[in-house]
Amino acid sequence: MKIAEIASCLESISPLALQEEYDNCGLLLGDPGGEFHKALLCLDLTCEVMTEAIKNQCDLVISHHPFIFRGLKKLTPGQPETAIITMAIKHDIAIYAIHTNLDNTLHGLNALVLSKIGISKYRILSPKAGMLSKLAVFCPADHAGKVRQALFDAGAGHIGNYDCCSYNMHGKGTFRASDQANPFVGEKNMLHVELETRVEVIVPRYHESKILAALMAVHPYEEVAYDLYPLHNTRPDAGAGLIGELDEPCDEAGFLERIRLALDIPVIRHSSFRLKPVRRVALCTGSGSFLIREAISSKADAYLTADLKYHDFFGMENNMLLADIGHYESEKWVKEWLHAVLIEKFPNFAFLISEVNTNPVHYF
Repeated sequence: MKIAEIASCLESISPLALQEEYDNCGLLLGDPGGEFHKALLCLDLTCEVMTEAIKNQCDLVISHHPFIFRGLKKLTPGQPETAIITMAIKHDIAIYAIHTNLDNTLHGLNALVLSKIGISKYRILSPKAGMLSKLAVFCPADHAGKVRQALFDAGAGHIGNYDCCSYNMHGKGTFRASDQANPFVGEKNMLHVELETRVEVIVPRYHESKILAALMAVHPYEEVAYDLYPLHNTRPDAGAGLIGELDEPCDEAGFLERIRLALDIPVIRHSSFRLKPVRRVALCTGSGSFLIREAISSKADAYLTADLKYHDFFGMENNMLLADIGHYESEKWVKEWLHAVLIEKFPNFAFLISEVNTNPVHYF
């Protein structure tokens, strides 16, 4: 199988356009047109994980955290990146990372962790803005159905949990073809009036070129009239963190014990108990202190994340239960998520889950 096929599968669920500006997702090393036979799935790519990949004859490693995160200026001995790159090139192993684009996906890693604690219905905690456009196109009324379907098939018309969304308005279009034109309807050098339909659909900006190409391929006119409008709307299916509700509320101590057992967490750091039941739960795997205010505004009873600082806990007794469940502990489930997604799409292919514990934090 070609590496590009795996990349296409993952990016159809978690588009690279959803990654944060500081991140470095996608194929980090290797040829997208190259073939591979076995892949290793991991949270962190370390030398130990690379050794595991070599031992198992894997020629692709898919990690959550990108091992090349900041710009590399030197590849000299003693640097972990140097050792990993050297091992990968020597054994012809490609490396792919799926990080904050997965974090910003509605049904990504956050959703899997919520399911483990018993929450199946949820929404994005902090939806992304500035990622949508509205496409309005004019076509002959009897071609509107074909044009709409092509737009839907290319990825237009999604609003939250709904697809095939469009607005259609009928009217009359006028045009006059010149001698150089090849009109679909009407005569050259004569004003023509055509019954047309204006079709409007929502378009993800990162799919604009693909959707426009699909439009041009099916539209009957020689010159296609269309407008693209940038929108300020947020995407309800893309953004940081999730928030959902437990089936039944529980006390704070019982809630934390439930989290500890479900996620196999040795220690949970938390704010003082408010002596109020927990039902609405917000979650951001990995470092999520930047979403504390959004969790409070969303009236969460508890917010689960990692890498919290001392001062983050101040004032929480008046707002919600704040709990640090550990960076590694909250994200180690990404291997399970990747395996489930890839094995469903490619059931006859070998995807191995790394057995290396890459947690740099130890508990005494």
